[in-house]
Parts: sequence; C-alpha cells; structure tokens
Amino acid sequence: MNEFRNDAPQLSADEKLNLLVEFGARISNELRLDKLLDIIAQQISRMLNVGRCTIYLKDTERNELWSKIAQGRGLEHTEIRLPLDGTSTVAVVARTGEIINLANAYEDERFSMAVDMVTDFHTHTMLAVPLKNNSGKVLGVFQVANKADGTTFNKKDEGILLLLATLAASSIEIAKLYQDVHVSQLETIYRLAVTAEYRDQQDTRTHLKNVSIISYLLALALGMNKKEAELIKNASPLHDIGKVALADNILLKPGRLTPEEFEIMKSHTVYGGRILEGAHSKVLQVAHKMSLYHHEKWNGAGYPKNLKGEDIPIEARILTIADVFDALCVSRRYKKAWKTDEAYQYILDEAGKAFDPRIVAAFKKIYSSVRKLYVNQTPQGPQAPAAPAAPAAPAFSAAENK
Repeated sequence: MNEFRNDAPQLSADEKLNLLVEFGARISNELRLDKLLDIIAQQISRMLNVGRCTIYLKDTERNELWSKIAQGRGLEHTEIRLPLDGTSTVAVVARTGEIINLANAYEDERFSMAVDMVTDFHTHTMLAVPLKNNSGKVLGVFQVANKADGTTFNKKDEGILLLLATLAASSIEIAKLYQDVHVSQLETIYRLAVTAEYRDQQDTRTHLKNVSIISYLLALALGMNKKEAELIKNASPLHDIGKVALADNILLKPGRLTPEEFEIMKSHTVYGGRILEGAHSKVLQVAHKMSLYHHEKWNGAGYPKNLKGEDIPIEARILTIADVFDALCVSRRYKKAWKTDEAYQYILDEAGKAFDPRIVAAFKKIYSSVRKLYVNQTPQGPQAPAAPAAPAAPAFSAAENK
C-alpha cells in the first residue's frame, strides 16, 4: 500500500501558476456537476501533489455531506455520505467554516477512520477547508490527504486550497442549479407524458419506462454516444402528447376504429407536433420529431406526411420500434398481450417496410436485454394467448391502435 505516491513529480511555481490558469478556464466551461467535481479534484491533486482529494457537498434536505468524486486508490466513483451533524472532520469544517489541518490524523480525536477502513487507505496527514460562496455560505468541504513527500500540510498549502475553493465555489453553485433545473425539466416532461398516456392505458408508467429504455439501448447500439442516447431516452415519453386533444369516444373505444375514426386518431401526431414546435430545449426539440413522425413508415406508407426512408428523423425511427414493440407486448382494452418472441418476430418481418432495417438490426443486438423487461409482464407459458393476426385494411393494427 502506497498512500504517498512518492513517484509523483514536484511542480515548480510556474507550473502551479499554469495549472491555476487552466483550472479557472476548465471549470468555467463545465455545467455537469459530476464532471466539474472530477476536474476540480484532478487539478487539486496535481497542484498539491497529494495521495487523495475528496470534495464533499452539503445535502441540506438529508442533513448529510456527500461525495461522488474522490481521487486516489480505493475511492474512484464511490459515493460517500456522512452526517452533517456528526463528529467527523469534514462535518466540523462544514458546520464551523474553519480550516482543520491534521499532522497525524489517527491520533486526532476529530478524525474518523471509517472511510479508510472500507477503502484500504491509511490517512497520515489531512487538510480540510470550507467551500464558501460569495455570501460566505458553506457549500461543502475540500479535503486532501497525504502529501507525496511525506511532510505535513503547511500554511501555503492551506492558502492554495482555500484559493481553489474560492475559485470553484461559483462554478459549483451554477452546476448545481443547472442540475436542479435539468431534473425539474425531466420530471415535468414525464408528468406531461403520464397525463397524455393515462387516458389510454392501464399501466402508463410501465409503458413510458419500457419505451424509454428500449429507445436508449437502440441509440447506443446504433453507435450514438451516451449524451445523444440520453437525449432520446428523456424525450421519448412525450411521443403521444398529442392524444390530449382527442375525444374519449375515439381514444377509449374498446374495438377497432372505423376508417373515419382512424383519420381522427391519426391527428394526434399533428397535435403533438403543434404542442412541441418551436421549443428551445434540446429534449423538447427531439420530442417534437418523435411526436410528429413516430407513425411514419420506412416504405412511405405511414402518417401524417408519408415520409419515406431517411427523410424520417432518426429519433422517430428509433422511437417507432420501441413504441410498437411495447404496444404489442402489453394488454390494452382492444387486444391481449402478444408473447415477446412473437412481437420480436413482427419487428423483424417489418424491416424495410414499417421499420428502418438498420435499426431492426440494432434491435436484434439488444433483444436479449429488452426481453427481460417483460418477464413479469407478458404471459410466456404454453397457455399464453396467441398473437392476433394482422388486421386487414382499412382497420389498423394493434401496434397502431394505441
């Protein structure tokens, strides 16, 4: 076990100044809280040449200090939670706003060995400073341990860590606010989606969850990065938002619709497009494409605009497969649930017709994972109801009548 990292090179004054400039530039452009904390911890570790850097933030609702970012062996990607009213060093710093500098941590009664015990790390020296905003409010604690040269932390180290905390405070506040707004936006989107789907389904939340997961897995299987896939996942619940504009006698009809009723039902895509058009949010922009175009077909036989092939936005092409598959696998007022393997075969059979063949190929790759979503939802045994035959025109299929 080597808590001191003696092989780490010492930095000159110029190098530390350059790191300070780099530190300010990098944190000012990062709005993702976890990524921001990671950058801060990396820079602190380099500048102070320490074996571990941990950033704790206050969670006032839970009366805790938490950290998801910790540099050093044993803590990478580990979440740590400590009671804010406890006796740990970081809790004392968070409450008092004072610096604590321990020359021999294990001999100081303020130090708790709990984190060391679960991470196979031995803290020798430790420095903890408060993270304060411009008004002096303590947001959290910056903690470093074990200088590489084995010496104790001095006043210069305290000054550097306080300076870095001061520089980082506003960026952390902005990132937390951005995260809170993002979470609120997603919650609003989900509740709007539930409102639209609730009139039409018995288990709205399960449908939205399944469609979101399948869409996300499809996006990743198609080679999209995680950020793009997350955008598709978060937008997908709003694909049927236009149903709020449909009358109950159409939306809630237990049997197949007449041709005239089907034309009215088809308008939910147009209504959805109108509700979401002109949005500035990226999530709502993607949701607009999904809502308007998720009933278009690869061969041009869909609606509302009879788009064909790659003229259909890829977000809608992805959502279409996820939505149709889930619609087939669950019971509705007008149909029984299909077996998952029968619904899967339907997706394969419609490659090049209703669905983009490339996305169907991606669905093949993820099907084993998708199937697990329906283990407790869809009858799988020999007594399961057989899949209904494909309906003849002009009535529309079970996959469409949702």
